[in-house]
Amino acid sequence: MRRLSVHALLGAVCLSVFGLLAGAAQAQDACKSRGDLDAQYCDDNGDLVADTPKDPKRWKDPETLYFSNSPLDDPGEFQKLTKPFADYLGTCTAKKVRYYDVVSSAAAIEALRSGRMHIGTLSTGDTAFAVNVAGGVPFAIRGDARGIQGYQLWMIVKASSPFKTLADLKGKKVAHTTPSSNSGNMAPRALFPADGLTPDKDYKVLYSGKHDNSILGVASGDYDAAPIAHDILVRLAERGVVKMNDFRIIWKSPFFPPGGLTMAHDLAPALQQKIRDCTTQFKYPAEMVKGFQGADRWVPVTYKEQWDIVRRVAADSGESFDRKAFDKEKQRAAEAAKKKK
Repeated sequence: MRRLSVHALLGAVCLSVFGLLAGAAQAQDACKSRGDLDAQYCDDNGDLVADTPKDPKRWKDPETLYFSNSPLDDPGEFQKLTKPFADYLGTCTAKKVRYYDVVSSAAAIEALRSGRMHIGTLSTGDTAFAVNVAGGVPFAIRGDARGIQGYQLWMIVKASSPFKTLADLKGKKVAHTTPSSNSGNMAPRALFPADGLTPDKDYKVLYSGKHDNSILGVASGDYDAAPIAHDILVRLAERGVVKMNDFRIIWKSPFFPPGGLTMAHDLAPALQQKIRDCTTQFKYPAEMVKGFQGADRWVPVTYKEQWDIVRRVAADSGESFDRKAFDKEKQRAAEAAKKKK
């Protein structure tokens, strides 16, 4: 084998580097619009989500679809609740479907970004992060014949407490869930000030990690109050974990779109369409209807339309769904995980 001289080798390396840089520059130049998406994604069609790659070599058509449920409430219970759908999806697509367990919402989004997760359920706020930093494509939300099933932000306090209005909570212990949560953080920051309570001004925000932690914390007296997604409280009450009459609801928001199904943007177009078709054909069995408070199907949605109110709430609260904000959420999740050890 002929040996290259040091100079020849360095020259070859430089040419390779320049070639890669030129290729990257050309790829960026080929992207006409990106919007709020990370630099590796394009949105040339203006639907606010990452376009499917133009190069078929970048399409993914795996034998196994990895499905994940971001930890909205109890991960084991939620996985059990959605198992009938995951099983059906495997049969309908002729793919193996395997669960990919995650310990935090940030981990679910990172798994989607890195290709370790192909499809899954994400909370409302996490969905927006998944779109911008992980190339996620939201495509369905639970609902019924009337349309999607919304949820409300409720501010809950213990029924035996003296608190009647938001203003009564000034200086008290109030638990938010995570920075990325719509109902558990962003919406309270945007909506509460008009009714006399400003987070991080009238009270120090305490992060509980997830909605069931906030709910159980209020029930036990660890927190005086907590803004939570009402459907998660209902699910906990139906399972007998808490009782609805243990709490008083002192504030309710308008309805928001609940978290829904999101898939990776780089799945092969035929597979993407097959997943959409299988999803809309699926009818919830009785246990899912009960668990999702009467919803009996997945309703097709778009991020541009159904998440409009979520994006506006985030903007009003001074928050954003970008890489910088997501990195802070990852750091917070990592620190919380260390404390549990």
